[in-house]
Amino acid sequence: MEERIDTSGFPMGFLYTAGDRSGALTEKGGQSVIVTEARMLAGHQKEAVVHEGIDSPKWRVTSDEGKHLKGTDLAPFPLGFFNAGIQSDLLGRVIRAAKSHNVDLDKANINLSVKNYYWMTGSFVRGDGKGFADPPEVNLLCDPSMTDTMTKLLVIAANTSPAIAALRKSLQNTFAIYINGQRETVQSMRRSDAEDAVDPYMTYSTPPSPIENTSEDLIWKTGAVEDGEVKLAPSGTKTRIIRTVSGRGELLDADGLVETDTWLEMPGVSHFGLRSDERTQGFHAPSGLALFSAGISFCYLTQLSRYVENMKLDINGLRLVQY
Repeated sequence: MEERIDTSGFPMGFLYTAGDRSGALTEKGGQSVIVTEARMLAGHQKEAVVHEGIDSPKWRVTSDEGKHLKGTDLAPFPLGFFNAGIQSDLLGRVIRAAKSHNVDLDKANINLSVKNYYWMTGSFVRGDGKGFADPPEVNLLCDPSMTDTMTKLLVIAANTSPAIAALRKSLQNTFAIYINGQRETVQSMRRSDAEDAVDPYMTYSTPPSPIENTSEDLIWKTGAVEDGEVKLAPSGTKTRIIRTVSGRGELLDADGLVETDTWLEMPGVSHFGLRSDERTQGFHAPSGLALFSAGISFCYLTQLSRYVENMKLDINGLRLVQY
């Protein structure tokens, strides 16, 4: 029997290992490598352990797809993590900009909305499917008396956000591939020269479990569902398959605890809440950049599994390590 998200009885997200946040996630600044170890569970369900940096907190988060992709809709869809990560990182950078410019946000009444636009051409069955993304739409709502000030802070935040930087700049990604534990030669993409990654199945031979006193409200279904009946997504298209991911975020406190609501603008799909923490200690929830990184890994695994499914390949046990 394949492992499922709800097999363990654990929350959909929790703190796995405590630690101190790296400089890149605090006012100090600096460099940090966020490592995501993701693996497929049953169907489209996935689990990831996200390291926020060396000796930094590690968070276990879970993802699923909606019924339009024959998922079980138990956990947030991958691009929901991506959307929530952008919201949280931007709000965290707004807070830091406000502190450095001596702006009091207590009466600002901030709400942030982010829309991501994706589209696909081609077919998984023919093997010529291609995915594309258009620039996101970001709107910050605040008290009218602070419109000019908040506009300036949002520009600063966007220019200092690693999440926004990743959207603005084309990344030269490199890849390694392993089959049955053996590293093979990558031929069609840029080859990685890094040392072998440790197989997540070896690292987590026993499923990750929460540390004591961890919060249980990091990821949840809000209960809201988009109007209409779910329709199965086609495996290909002769025009475009367009997807819009929407999200709203708000500050729960002025130091950087963020709560987001994210959903696909499609009939019958569920809304999910994700909590993130941009505070220096960051023990209550993952950072926005951790959610952002998890979303990329989850989305990549979804597309791999859809390809395997549509091409009817005898491949299982997909896992991915992303730096």
